Amino acid sequence: MRKVLLIGLVGLLGLAGCRQEPADAVLVKQQPAIYPDYIGVTVPVDIAPLNFNVIGEGIDRVDAQVTGSKGGELHANGEYADFDIDEWHALTEQNKGGELKVTVCVRKDGKWLQYQDFKIFVSPYALEEWGVTYRRIAPGYEVYSHMGLYQRDLSNFDETTIFDNRRVPAQCLNCHMSNRTDPGRFVFHVRGKHGATMIQTDGKREWLKASNDLLGGSMVYPYWHPSGQYCAFSTNQTRQGFHVVQNERIEVKDLSSDVFVYVPTTHEILTDTLLQTKDWMENSPVFSPDRKTLYYITSKQHSDQTQYKDEKYNLCKIAFDPGKGTFGDHVDTLFNAVAMGKSVTWPRPSYDGKYILFTLIDYGYFSIWHEESEQWLLDLKTGDARPLKEINSPRADSYHNWNVNSRWIVFTSRRDDGLYSRLYFASVDDKGKFTKPFMLPQRHPKKYYDESVYSFNTPDFTKRKVDFDDRAAASEVMSDRRVETKVRQQ
Repeated sequence: MRKVLLIGLVGLLGLAGCRQEPADAVLVKQQPAIYPDYIGVTVPVDIAPLNFNVIGEGIDRVDAQVTGSKGGELHANGEYADFDIDEWHALTEQNKGGELKVTVCVRKDGKWLQYQDFKIFVSPYALEEWGVTYRRIAPGYEVYSHMGLYQRDLSNFDETTIFDNRRVPAQCLNCHMSNRTDPGRFVFHVRGKHGATMIQTDGKREWLKASNDLLGGSMVYPYWHPSGQYCAFSTNQTRQGFHVVQNERIEVKDLSSDVFVYVPTTHEILTDTLLQTKDWMENSPVFSPDRKTLYYITSKQHSDQTQYKDEKYNLCKIAFDPGKGTFGDHVDTLFNAVAMGKSVTWPRPSYDGKYILFTLIDYGYFSIWHEESEQWLLDLKTGDARPLKEINSPRADSYHNWNVNSRWIVFTSRRDDGLYSRLYFASVDDKGKFTKPFMLPQRHPKKYYDESVYSFNTPDFTKRKVDFDDRAAASEVMSDRRVETKVRQQ
């Protein structure tokens, strides 16, 4: 018996030694510098573990203890804080609407240090989404380098490919969109020699002819009508150029653009002279949640390409009758950015109908390279708009989308290093106040983001995994078999 007890004691001591837990830690009167910065963020219960690295010279071990205000605890010990997925979800579920206290110790130069605790708040509002979809692309310029559409399970770290342009060489995979986060209706545009617009409805794909001669451009930026019976597009003739001034790299602009609505069941394109004006450019259309309004942005067109800084967009709206597929007889300006000397882009109405989230920049609409771009929120009840100071940063906060319950947003930002766009999430309360954003969690965050040479853009939530046969789709793209569309002018 004595031998058995002795062996057991040695085993326990050995396990403790393997875990290398803190001993005689010296208290430090500051919070740890962690990457990503998750200090004080608010998360949904169904998010992947917020693994993090502690930044500092001479640190070779990290110990993190997480304690819930409503009970439960979680521990990680290693080169970085790597939490067990199941234990993390059990803890966040137990502390829904509460908070997590995180105690961090590090071993630095052979000695243990303990930092001041920090908190992570657990929102009472779940994501109610399976994950996110996004395009990942090298921040290249004119050449269609490697890019693809991908999806990520937000409850863990699993990423899968929707469509990769290595299957369709020299083609650009452009903006994609599902219907209110439901991928049963899914659309994206392919630009290049084999260009087309793909519309998938309940697993059935159609490849539309990239452009219609009567439209004067391709079907580019899509947005589904809530009924699924229509999909709004803008038709854009884009050009890309380079800046020669500091802090400005690339400018993407339109030579012309109009807005129209596509009917998938009849392959009809619904147009109106109010949305195809001669001296103006209409762009980035989106439908209202009540189905009765089409929002879009518009700018005066300039024939002189050197006047690109004079192209400033306002947010406008026009009535839409989903029963007849017709438009109203006048256009209203909803937000006058031009009067501020600014330009509005990427309007996105919340699905509960309360707000429109948009990006404000100095000029143009392609905000991803505009360092000054920031998120704004328009209250549709009061008509008031404000900059979202609680989530904005000094570096290009750009494209965004809402989750289905309108409590969360995902957006792109270059705040991490100024070069690459990353995905960030934030929640909104009943008063329209947003929480501190947190970066998309990764299993080994520092290693992942340091080694990645890709930017994330055009993110959207998805309520389930997108079912897409990329091998068959690649064959269909290269075949050039296309569905013709017909224009119906109002």
